[in-house]
Amino acid sequence: MNKTTNITWEQIFQSLTRFDQPNITIYGVPKGGMIATAFLTRAKVTHDPIKADVILDDLIDSGRTQEIYKKRFPNTKFVCLYNKQKMKDSSWIVFPWEKNHPEGMDSIQDNIVRQIQYIGEDPEREGLKETPNRIVRSWDELFAGYAQSPDKLFTTFNSDGCDQIVLLKNIELFSMCEHHLLPFFGKAHIAYIPSKRVIGISKLARLLEVFARRMQIQERIGEQVTDTLMRYLRPQGAACIIEAVHMCMRMRGIAKQQSTMITSSLKGVFIEDTSAGRAARQELMRLVK
Repeated sequence: MNKTTNITWEQIFQSLTRFDQPNITIYGVPKGGMIATAFLTRAKVTHDPIKADVILDDLIDSGRTQEIYKKRFPNTKFVCLYNKQKMKDSSWIVFPWEKNHPEGMDSIQDNIVRQIQYIGEDPEREGLKETPNRIVRSWDELFAGYAQSPDKLFTTFNSDGCDQIVLLKNIELFSMCEHHLLPFFGKAHIAYIPSKRVIGISKLARLLEVFARRMQIQERIGEQVTDTLMRYLRPQGAACIIEAVHMCMRMRGIAKQQSTMITSSLKGVFIEDTSAGRAARQELMRLVK
């Protein structure tokens, strides 16, 4: 998971000085921006964004909130204390008014408690008291791919003349569908044809894990695996075939219990419409089956 950066109250006050001017009327975006405006001493604060000269938020992350306010109030300046889109690292920023901050009062676990309440359950009953903490710990495993970089895996070796297909079959795959946050699982087959370098075979499974341990769609995983192999290993060709069962298809929606999704990503010689390309694809399919 991404590392955490705890923002101190002193840093908040320093960031606010550029907005805390007597001739400015500020509206704070709920809830982070609204909390920040409480510490303004010179600027005027309004609870009506129409009357504001400036709309203040604590953080720009995805940019969605900024987009919404700019669309609704195009003539009002939108500012923030921290803009992650301009920051060099991808730390999870924790403000001092949040509980998981050393000085704070709110946390990701509290958000999970609210989700449990939304479902209609009692988060205080014995079986659920520790559930928020367990969920966060499980996320550290399920989404560990965000903290891993695929380029760190590429210790390569001389191919010693090997120019035939290298295939690792039936690699267990577990991932989480980004549309419903439900699991999908199955197996993957990863192959490449060396040019001058080869990679340790276990690294193919680790490469799959880097991308599978994220919020994903099946098609993207295969593309990410083959793109990475082509970029760092520079083989003649790379392939990733995935067969998976999606619980968002079985547990909800259309509820088809026997459905299996198969995707393939082929690069280099495997996708060429030449005699060599067709022969490589046929050999790959024969080896996979």
